Amino acid sequence: MGFARTCSVALVGVEGVVVEVQADLEPGVAAFTLVGLPDKSLIESRERVRAAVVNSGAEWPQKKLTVGLSPASVPKGGSGFDLAVACAVLGAAERLDPRELTDLMMIGELGLDGRVRPVRGVLPAVLAAADAGYRQVVVPEQTAAEASLVPGVSVLGIRSLRQLIAVLADEPVPDEEEPREEGRPDPLLAGLVVPGTGAGAGLPAGDHTPDLADVAGQHSARRALEVAAAGRHHIFFKGPPGAGKTMLAERLPGLLPPLSSKESLEVTAVHSVAGTLPPGGPLVHRPPYCAPHHSATMASLVGGGTGLPRPGAVSLAHHGVLFVDEAAECSPRVLDALRQPLESGHVVVARAAGMMRMPARFLLALAANPCPCGRHGTTGGGCECRPSSIRRYRARLSGPLMDRVDLRIAVEPVARSELVALGRGAEATATVAARVQAARERAAARLADTPWQTNSEVPGHELRTRWHVQPGALAPAERDLECGLLTARGLDRVLRVAWTAADLAGRDRPTLDDVNWALELRTGVRRGAPTAAGAGGRTRKTPTATTSPHRQAPR
Repeated sequence: MGFARTCSVALVGVEGVVVEVQADLEPGVAAFTLVGLPDKSLIESRERVRAAVVNSGAEWPQKKLTVGLSPASVPKGGSGFDLAVACAVLGAAERLDPRELTDLMMIGELGLDGRVRPVRGVLPAVLAAADAGYRQVVVPEQTAAEASLVPGVSVLGIRSLRQLIAVLADEPVPDEEEPREEGRPDPLLAGLVVPGTGAGAGLPAGDHTPDLADVAGQHSARRALEVAAAGRHHIFFKGPPGAGKTMLAERLPGLLPPLSSKESLEVTAVHSVAGTLPPGGPLVHRPPYCAPHHSATMASLVGGGTGLPRPGAVSLAHHGVLFVDEAAECSPRVLDALRQPLESGHVVVARAAGMMRMPARFLLALAANPCPCGRHGTTGGGCECRPSSIRRYRARLSGPLMDRVDLRIAVEPVARSELVALGRGAEATATVAARVQAARERAAARLADTPWQTNSEVPGHELRTRWHVQPGALAPAERDLECGLLTARGLDRVLRVAWTAADLAGRDRPTLDDVNWALELRTGVRRGAPTAAGAGGRTRKTPTATTSPHRQAPR
C-alpha cells in the first residue's frame, strides 16, 4: 500500500481555501476514484492526469487508486488541481519521495502530453497558501511572475510534468521547447482568458489615457470631476446627447492616483479570477475602468452565473471607476443592486452552490439624458415628451440610489465659441491629476491615524465630532436637513464634499463657500454666495447643479 499527499488551493470568489490532495494505492482491480466534492471539470482530470503521467515517461500504477480532496465539504472546481493530483499519485507509487511533496503547494493544469498549462486565479491562490504558512509553490511558467508578487514565497515555474519530476527526484532537468510558430499567439495562454470577457475588460487599454484637454467648455463639470477624483465621490452627469457626458467620465480614471501596492494586489487578484488579466502584465498599477452596457443583467453587474458566482462589473471596477452610461435606460432593479456595495465596499452574492464575498469599492459615475428624447430643457430643443413620460423616465433612477451620489452636474450643450477655442487654455489631465494627488496627500495626512484614506470613507459621526468646519459654515446644510431637502446620509456626504473642496484649495477646514457649493451639487438649490473657490485656489463661476430627479428645487 502506498500513500502520499500534497496541497493545492480551491477558490471561492477571490478567497482561497487550502486543499490537501491525498492519493492512496491498494491492491485490487485497477481503478481511479476521485472524491471530495469535485465539479465536472475536476472529475475529468482523471483522464488528463493519466495521459500526462504516461506521456511524461512515468509508469501509471495498475492498482486501486483513490484520490481525496480535503476538506470534502468545500466545493472544488477547475483544472488547477491536475498538477497536485499527478504528483500525489506518483508519490504514492514511489516514483517520487512522498516527503518532498508534503510542504509543496501545486497549481496548474496538465495537457495530455504532460505540458503544464496556466490557470486563472494564481495570485489569490498563492496569497491563500502564504497565509496558511506555505513557502514553496509550483505554478506554470507563464504565471510565475504573477505568483512572485506574493512576498515570502519561493516560486518554481515549470513547463511540463517531466521537468517537475526531474526537480523533485534530483535528476537532470530536461529542456522543453515550445512548439510555437513565430508571430502566432501562445495557445497555452488561452486558459487565462474567460471567453466572452475580452482580454482586458475593466482594465485600461495600453498606455493611452484620454486627455481632459480634449473636452471643450464644461467648466463646472470639469471641476466636479476633479472633486470626484480627489475625494472618491460618486458623480452623476445629466444633460442632452452630445454635451460631453461620456467624454468626461472616460477621463475620470486618468485623474486618479496610481494604485498602492496593497490596492494593486487586490485589483490583480480580482481580474486574475475573472480571467481578464492581460498576459504579460501580472500586476495592475492603474485604476480599472469598467463601462457595462445599459442592458447589463444583474449577474453581470454584481456577480453571479451558474455554480459558484463569478465577479461582476462592480468587482472588476474595484479601486477604479464604474461608469453606467444611459443610466435611465437601465433596469431599475439592476441599478438598485448598486446601493449595498456603494455603502459597504463589497458585495455578497448567495447562490445554491455557495456564497461569495467580492471587493467592490469603486467610484460610480452615472450619465443620463433629461428625458426620453434628450432635448428637454435645451434652448430650441423642441422636446415633445409628455410630462408623465419625463417623470417616469427620471424615476428610473430611484431616490435611495441617488441619495448615495454626492455630485450631480447639469452638463449643458457646448457653445460654438467654446468649441472653436478647443485647446486654448484647457487644462490637461496631467495638470489636474497633480492637484488631485496633492489633495489626496493632504487628506491622507489628516487621516493618518485612522483606517480611512479618502474623505468619502470617513463616517459622518467622525466628521461632525472630530473634524470641525469653520464656525457657522454648516448652518445652510442644517436648515436643508430640517426642511427635508437633505437626509442624514445626505448631510454627511455634503460634509465630505466640502472637505474635499477645502483640500483642493489648500485650506485647513471647509468654509461657508465650500459647504454652499457642496449643497448646490446635492440639492440643486442655488445658494447666496456668488462665487466658490475653485480647485487650486482659483475663483470660478458658481456651477449649475442638476436637481434631484424626485424633487424639484424651490424657486
